[in-house]
Amino acid sequence: MAYLSLYRKFRPSKFDDMVRQEHVVRVLKNQIAADTVGHAYLFTGPRGTGKTSVARIFARAVNCEHPVNGSPCGRCAVCRALSDGSLDVVEIDAASNNGVNEMRDLREKVQYPPVTGKYKVYIIDEVHMLTDSAFNALLKTLEEPPAHAIFILATTEPQKIPATILSRCMRLDFKLIPTEDLVSHLKSVLGEIGRAYEEEAVVAIARAGAGSDRDMLSIAEMCLAYSEKLTYEGVTTVLGAADFLDTAALCGEILKPDLGAALEKTENILSEGRSVGVLCRDILQILNMVAIAKSCRNAEALLAVSSERFHAVSEIEKFADGRAILRATELFSKLETELRYASSPRICLETAVMRAALPETQIELDALAARVNGVERKLSEGVQKIEISQDSPKKTTKEPKKEAKQPQEQEDFYDDGYEFPTEEPVFEEAYFFDGALTESVPFEKAESVKARETGTASVAQPVAERSVAPAAPTETSAAMAFGKFLRTLRKSSRNGVLFTMCADLEAQFSDSVLILTTDSDTVYRSLNKEEHRKLMRETFAEIGVPEYRLVKRGEESADVKGGIEEIKRNFSNYNVEIK
Repeated sequence: MAYLSLYRKFRPSKFDDMVRQEHVVRVLKNQIAADTVGHAYLFTGPRGTGKTSVARIFARAVNCEHPVNGSPCGRCAVCRALSDGSLDVVEIDAASNNGVNEMRDLREKVQYPPVTGKYKVYIIDEVHMLTDSAFNALLKTLEEPPAHAIFILATTEPQKIPATILSRCMRLDFKLIPTEDLVSHLKSVLGEIGRAYEEEAVVAIARAGAGSDRDMLSIAEMCLAYSEKLTYEGVTTVLGAADFLDTAALCGEILKPDLGAALEKTENILSEGRSVGVLCRDILQILNMVAIAKSCRNAEALLAVSSERFHAVSEIEKFADGRAILRATELFSKLETELRYASSPRICLETAVMRAALPETQIELDALAARVNGVERKLSEGVQKIEISQDSPKKTTKEPKKEAKQPQEQEDFYDDGYEFPTEEPVFEEAYFFDGALTESVPFEKAESVKARETGTASVAQPVAERSVAPAAPTETSAAMAFGKFLRTLRKSSRNGVLFTMCADLEAQFSDSVLILTTDSDTVYRSLNKEEHRKLMRETFAEIGVPEYRLVKRGEESADVKGGIEEIKRNFSNYNVEIK
């Protein structure tokens, strides 16, 4: 007997042998049992999922004299006649018989009754390949078929079929087969033919089948021809795929990101003769595994890989950012489409690697988010290192001790993202004055100024304070007072928003009142809220400023307005212009 391929040798002969597609099988079984078989069916779904096999089983089952659980018995005269070949089951390849003449010939022959069975079944495969004229010729037959005729249309592209045909058919959608079911089916096939195999090799072939049972068996047949025992190394060699750990290391460098290491690993893999398209698919597969490991609790059971490979994936998942994984997956998915038309596929692949490993060169939201998450991760690692170093015991060595003054309090990161320094900056007169001041004027609290003005100052007053004339507070002292207010505010208050708004104020003294000026109406209204005014009053009292006033630039106080009106009344004979 001539050699049969695995997918032909192990083609299902009854409904119970089908791999999944339970929803389709159940509908057909119930119709056979209830004797409510329709006249036209449309089987649609991906390739290799069992459309033609189910159509053949159904054609024998509707003609079987004694069906068993909805499936043909295989022992009656009709089943034996159909298995040997009969005119009652006609298969038409619409890809090569897509003209109107073929459909006219079918319309004429469908009038003849069946020879052995009860129904005459026409299976039209790849029906979407028919021309418009052929569909029109078939339409009348589907609308009013003979009582003994059943049409089964099979296609992978139902969107190309006219609506007039679709409306006259019972549509049954076939689904992709899960990997675990493909693994079980392949193990049963290998056990029946007596071939040894590795678990990882079977899983790799099932994944390469991508939900298609026929594709999986075709790949398995190639791998079995490569070596006596089905091994993972042999499968990767036959498929032209790179080593899993090498590809995982490449994905890890992309997600770190480390451009130099990523390009180096890419060159090493391609130098072994690996296909660019296959490497792109391998990268996508590992990125998908990393995403599953990062998102799912039972990731190890879902991925169904060895402990060594799952460990490699989990190591990447620990430091990889979710947005970076998503962005890289989108880049390489787009690359897979572009490679079909690329004249330099290797350059396209390296460009995609550079884009994925250089988020700082991109301005889209995912790239910016990946950069921000990377910075946050580095900051958190830095904080952890600081905490570990502070909590670790001191080592006793003979080296001289280095005196390092540690801050008494470790400042935290505020919710608004502002990092407060641990030491007070030194504010000098040069920051607030243009250089005309010849002497250092230290800031004095309001109590000291009032004591000197009333003459009740202590005789033991420091020389530096006595050397300065008891004049009104200057612009420099106002700036120094406001600087000390800001330093005290950010230490005592955890309200970063309040600190940010106060940082933009301008300060000057009017008598003993510190006037704070702003141009923003929003800042003015917000700082006048009771909770903000309370914090500011407490902080000013702590640094010795008894009173402050918040003013919006452009709005004059009531005193100023009253003074202007009085001047205008006293000098009514003159044109008073206020500037």
